[in-house]
Amino acid sequence: MAVSHSAIVILGASGDLAKRKLIPALATLFEQGEIDHTNVIIGSGRSEYTDAAFRARFDIPGDFASLLFYYAGVTGLKKFIESKGRFDQIVVFMALPPSVYSLRAKELADEGFRDETRLIIEKPFGYDYASARQLNDQLHEVYDEKQIFRIDHYLAKEAVQNILVFRFANTLFDPIWNSRQIESIQLSAFETIGVEDRGEYFDTAGTIRDMAQNHLMQLLCLMTMEAPVSLEAEEIRAQKINVLKTISIDSVYRFQYEGYRKERGVRPDSTTETFAEIKLYINNFRWTGMPVYIRVGKELNRKGTEIGIQLKPLPKLLFNQDGRVQANRVIFKIQPAEGIILDLSSKTPGSENRLAQTTMKFCYETEFDVEIPEAYQTLLLDALRGNKTLFVSAQETEMSWQKYADFLDKGEIDFYKPGAPPKTKLDVNWIDFERYGSACD
Repeated sequence: MAVSHSAIVILGASGDLAKRKLIPALATLFEQGEIDHTNVIIGSGRSEYTDAAFRARFDIPGDFASLLFYYAGVTGLKKFIESKGRFDQIVVFMALPPSVYSLRAKELADEGFRDETRLIIEKPFGYDYASARQLNDQLHEVYDEKQIFRIDHYLAKEAVQNILVFRFANTLFDPIWNSRQIESIQLSAFETIGVEDRGEYFDTAGTIRDMAQNHLMQLLCLMTMEAPVSLEAEEIRAQKINVLKTISIDSVYRFQYEGYRKERGVRPDSTTETFAEIKLYINNFRWTGMPVYIRVGKELNRKGTEIGIQLKPLPKLLFNQDGRVQANRVIFKIQPAEGIILDLSSKTPGSENRLAQTTMKFCYETEFDVEIPEAYQTLLLDALRGNKTLFVSAQETEMSWQKYADFLDKGEIDFYKPGAPPKTKLDVNWIDFERYGSACD
């Protein structure tokens, strides 16, 4: 059923996020019938707008525009909402700098936003373990954990959500999903761009904080967790937490692309990493002894986020007497072209047992004749419905920060030329994900 009688508040509504992502996502949900005309959407910020001027900022249809209102600041905001009608819930999206999350949460509570309120906040959730715990403690002083929705955009991607379906709706894969059959798991997140206009933020964070500690750890948990008892959010979170408890990071190597220190907003003597290699282990019965490798960075030769499951090689028998047959792989393409690829061996037609590598692929774009929803559409609708499956808990954020505590800003920085990843320092045969780049394009 469509979401009804809800007040949706966007703090920081005069900013870029509301214009590019939030309002267009809500407009699409309205057009699809997921939210109806009994809702109101109230933008709030430091700028002064009339309702008409606020609506004019967006390219939206008139029937949806009638739901939009504007109110400057937080003081008196609750009474303003009440003047628009009676609402069963108030969902507040903080399109704000993370440094003011706790302050704004307290201001909202002081204004009378209580049990009917849900808060949506963006990453980063802290700068390290201590700051993440402090932020969570401050939020919990005024709101219960069940009211707080921490966004991780990667969890809203269809390819990520399909990981659980792939694993737990197909009996074909469960028998091999362990360290007895899998040699390694490799996660790769490459970008062709540099820091662009995010230099000031990125230079205080680095790629480990920006990507590895949150997005890629969440992907790894989904890929390796045990089957939940049900698909309830708390059951899935419990299994992700069980994975996080067992992770031990073995080594981290940091790199920086040449020219980074000349980027706008970057310190001239910066030692912030723009590329990182990570090796870790999951110390439980399913995954003991199997390494997990992560590569993540900017200014590289390609754009793409993938997970590679490298199975163990065949014994040197039958078709593999010379040891040349490549082991099977499962490739999860998270972005930009979502899909799942099985890398297999097959006989070359007309030959005498000459083998070739072939692929079986499942691609979203060709498999389904539907538009893949944008991440904010999924996340906003789930928050309105109270579904926390795609949101990150306080315990997950703190535990993930804990795992990286001994590696943040530590170690030497090596340099690499833009346009290619640096030479690896890990003893691993990296999967060439570029080989699968056009599989689902």
